[in-house]
Amino acid sequence: MKKITKAVFPVGGLGTRFLPATKSIPKELLPIIDKPLIQYAVEEAIEAGIETLIFITSAAKHAISDHFDPMPDLRAKFMAQDKQHLVDKLDTLPITIQRVFIPQGQPLGLGHAVLQAAPMIEQGEMFAVILADDFIQAPSNPLQKLIEAASHTGRATLSVEAVADDRISSYGVIAPGSWDQGITQVNDIIEKPAAASAPSEFGVIGRYVLPQSVFGQLKATGMDHNQEIQLTDALHELIADGGLQAVQLQGQRFDCGSQEGFVMANLHVAIQNPKLQQQIKTYLSSWE
Repeated sequence: MKKITKAVFPVGGLGTRFLPATKSIPKELLPIIDKPLIQYAVEEAIEAGIETLIFITSAAKHAISDHFDPMPDLRAKFMAQDKQHLVDKLDTLPITIQRVFIPQGQPLGLGHAVLQAAPMIEQGEMFAVILADDFIQAPSNPLQKLIEAASHTGRATLSVEAVADDRISSYGVIAPGSWDQGITQVNDIIEKPAAASAPSEFGVIGRYVLPQSVFGQLKATGMDHNQEIQLTDALHELIADGGLQAVQLQGQRFDCGSQEGFVMANLHVAIQNPKLQQQIKTYLSSWE
């Protein structure tokens, strides 16, 4: 099997839960302290061996491309001022990494967004999909775990985590087989089930490694009642078409598509900085 070197980043969503900020700022550029969500996701991909970044975007999100530009004029200014610490902050992407931007047209669901990457993926090739909204802090690279599992079996591979009952109806939920070192065969997958009918507590989160054949399934997948093409529907077909497996996340995930998750992610990172941690403790103590 070919080495997995391409990752798809669906970034064409509207970000309505963060209006009015997202009128002009893509939600993927919202910062966790001083680094945008999309940069965390890209760094995870590159660390896992990804060499080509495929952004499925919209006409209003040129700022994502701008963020990863080298900005030579600003670099020269900081170097002339001997501000190396600021020069280092401009290095958002190694020059060896290829960037591709593909317009989605209309935001018609995650499955539709992934389908736009089809021309970039060769026959027999597997590729990653990363949702930058899912901000993950883990002892080891979460995408790397999926790539290793997919490379070993050749199966489509999902990242999952245990989800509380009151949130499970917001996820695709798997029916797992037996677990072996954090990996399981997926026997079924259901999109947004009620807690009472969910096949397990394990919800699919924003990391995938998929085969090129998934595009055929996506093309055959009809729109749901919201007029969207769901990736979950195509993954369901892969179960009978050659296998689907899941890797349990070892780490902490924050759903930064929600205001609550975004605030918690910022606090989580802030308290790792001793100075910010003390300031946060002092502020919170004033509320006691």
